[in-house]
Amino acid sequence: MALQIVEFFGYTPKDKSTAAVATRQSLSCPFVGAPCTKTLRGDGGVKLISGACTVRQATPKPVICCPKRLYAEGYRILQDVADTVFGPGIPIIPGNQVGTNPKAKDRVFAFGSALGGEVKLPPIGGRGGFFVDWILALVDKNGELKEFVAVEVQSIDTTGNYRQERDAHLAGKDFTSYSNAGINWENVNKRILPQLIYKGHVLRRETLCRAGLFFVCPTPVYDKISVRVGGKLMKYPAPAPGTLTFRWYDIGPETKSGQRRKLVSGGQLTTTVEQLAYAFLSPGNLPPEDSYAKAIRAKIKALGI
Repeated sequence: MALQIVEFFGYTPKDKSTAAVATRQSLSCPFVGAPCTKTLRGDGGVKLISGACTVRQATPKPVICCPKRLYAEGYRILQDVADTVFGPGIPIIPGNQVGTNPKAKDRVFAFGSALGGEVKLPPIGGRGGFFVDWILALVDKNGELKEFVAVEVQSIDTTGNYRQERDAHLAGKDFTSYSNAGINWENVNKRILPQLIYKGHVLRRETLCRAGLFFVCPTPVYDKISVRVGGKLMKYPAPAPGTLTFRWYDIGPETKSGQRRKLVSGGQLTTTVEQLAYAFLSPGNLPPEDSYAKAIRAKIKALGI
């Protein structure tokens, strides 16, 4: 494993500008205007504020490792989804402002995270309820719900520990090597894909969810999903009931000192929940036949048995 922090509290780690230093000193997230909530383990299991927004391994491109990094530019990713589903020109309003917003025309309210909280469904079979990260609700001038779309936002988790690098950057020191950490790509297979399939099935039973489920993630995460399902997801022309739409983003090129890198849209693909489920359960990019036996023989030979 080898990892480097590319963005630290919103800025390049080597950025010594007033703005960059201020975010580090206050341990704040400039993308949502609040304290950083991403943590890593310190001495004695104590949780430390991480500050890592984007990381990279030795060769691949940078990958966003904190979902709040995707909320840059005033939650632009949510506005992008709203423009796609409801048409451009309807600005998003935080869900916690429902009661104070004038009822003059159609509005889109965002429910999730700090903007009104998630909308949770009743428990199923007595067990915990289900929710998605965001609900974008189109409401008419009379306050009636016309339509809604669900949005899941996912970055990538890390493994190991990059505390030494984090501490160096926090102290304003250069850290030119790689930390003993990595990227948890397997999380895509174990958790993300099964959840998308389940939530997609739930949402297709909703009459007013006419554009299905949107999944927003960094480009490398989408690339891993594409590889995992064998690159065989059938493309559909537009979001519709029962569809699953992937939208992926990257960070833009490096900027001048004191400036943050832009969030760049990488593309969009709409498929169906069934297409993803079938591709996930029937992958077509398996290793060659008897690859495991070959590896076992090599292991035996190496041990001198």
